[in-house]
Amino acid sequence: MSDSASSLIGPASQFYISQRLRLHYVDWGNEGAEPLLLIHGGRDHCRNWDWTAEAMRDRYHIVAPDLRGHGDSQWVVGSSYDINDYVCDIAQLIHQKGLAPLTIIAHSMGGAIALRYTGLYPETVKTLVVIEGLGPSPKMIAERNQISDDQRVRNWIDEVRKLSSRLPRRYDSIEEAYKRMQGENPHLSPERARHLTVHGVNQNEDGTYSWKFDNYVRAFPPMGFDEEATTKLWARITCPTLLIRGTESWASDPVKDGRAQHFRNAKVVNVEGAGHWVQHDKLEEFLALVNDFLAE
Repeated sequence: MSDSASSLIGPASQFYISQRLRLHYVDWGNEGAEPLLLIHGGRDHCRNWDWTAEAMRDRYHIVAPDLRGHGDSQWVVGSSYDINDYVCDIAQLIHQKGLAPLTIIAHSMGGAIALRYTGLYPETVKTLVVIEGLGPSPKMIAERNQISDDQRVRNWIDEVRKLSSRLPRRYDSIEEAYKRMQGENPHLSPERARHLTVHGVNQNEDGTYSWKFDNYVRAFPPMGFDEEATTKLWARITCPTLLIRGTESWASDPVKDGRAQHFRNAKVVNVEGAGHWVQHDKLEEFLALVNDFLAE
């Protein structure tokens, strides 16, 4: 089969088990090549990476999971989606499929998961690329720390109670869901917004469409972001690390706010004209950055 023909073939859907959950991932083939794991962010799905995977599949064996509660992975019974559970799932996938040592590219919440995993198992990761995965800024953490622990748990219980009564939104058509996707990220081209929508919804029995993610993933765990433990894990990362940020995003610059200093070997790049989804907003620039970094 020619390279041009193989590039038209999409990834294969596979499943694995972690903590009794049936979790989905896509495998882009080329198993003899170096493993590359692509981890999506919150309320997203593994097909978010299709353009990146298409551009890199000839050089890597690419695996892209749906995190628990997302995409075609099983939802948790209960409401807590803690970062350590996500990390355990990723550790299980890497262990079960024999992917280490590997390269990881991850976005947002997926980036936070990748950073934590790499800090726990630094010997398994060769190179790490994280798009806006450092979590809340120091300013946001300071504001959150003004809330007492007991009030934080009470707030979480209130939020879970509200989410329990929140039915998945139903859209009458793919077109209606697509417009919602476009509104969420105005940087997206119509083609990419439609692709993400088609792979991000399920059709309900009545013919309407709903997003695939579990609404409970919206609930921020009550104990929140442990800054001390997190930065200690960042300091354990030994591999070359590329931290990417969009200048039009809510995320603060990790050099200016001091977070970059916790890393041994990190390079920070700000991408002009990009929002939170740099890999969509400036795809060609993103791919050039990643390819140059991986070639170093």
